[in-house]
Amino acid sequence: MMRGTIQNKRVEISQEDAQQYLKLGKVAHVATVDEEGFPYVIPFVYVYEGEDKLYLHIGNLRESHFWSNIKQNPKICIEVCDMGDLHPGKKYACQSALVYQSVVLFGHIERIEEETKKEWFFDALLEKYGNPEWTFEREGYPIMPKIELFEVKIEKLTGKINNGMYH
Repeated sequence: MMRGTIQNKRVEISQEDAQQYLKLGKVAHVATVDEEGFPYVIPFVYVYEGEDKLYLHIGNLRESHFWSNIKQNPKICIEVCDMGDLHPGKKYACQSALVYQSVVLFGHIERIEEETKKEWFFDALLEKYGNPEWTFEREGYPIMPKIELFEVKIEKLTGKINNGMYH
C-alpha cells in the first residue's frame, strides 16, 4: 500500500519532527472525497497538540461540500507545508532544488458536540493564531452553537524536509 509511504527516504523526517512541525503549522489543506469519487480540498486553521488527534471546525454552513463529503465518507487526508527558496542547479535548471517542509496525515474525522471541548478548541485557536495583547469586551463564545467541531483521529503521519541543494 502506497498511502503514507515516503519513497525518497533522504527527505523523510522522524515522527517526533513531523508532530512538532504539525503543531507549528498554520494552514491545513484537508482533502475529502464526494459520493462520485471526486476529491475536494479546502484550507483550515486547526489545533494539534500532539499524539494522534487534530481538531478543526466549520462555521454555520450546515450544508457544505466538506460537510456533505465527510458525512458520507469520514476518511480524510491533511497536508501542511511551507515552501522556501528555489536553489539553482549548478549545470542545469533541472538540477535546481526547492527548500520545503511538509507533513501529510491520513485519518478518520468525526463530529464533536461537547460544549466544553468546543470551548477548549476556541481557547487553543486564539492562543495559536491570536495576539496575547488582545482584549475583548466580554468573555465566552456565543457563536459556539453555530459551529461544528471535528476531531481527526490520525492513523498515519509522515513528514519531509528538503534544505535545498544536495547535488
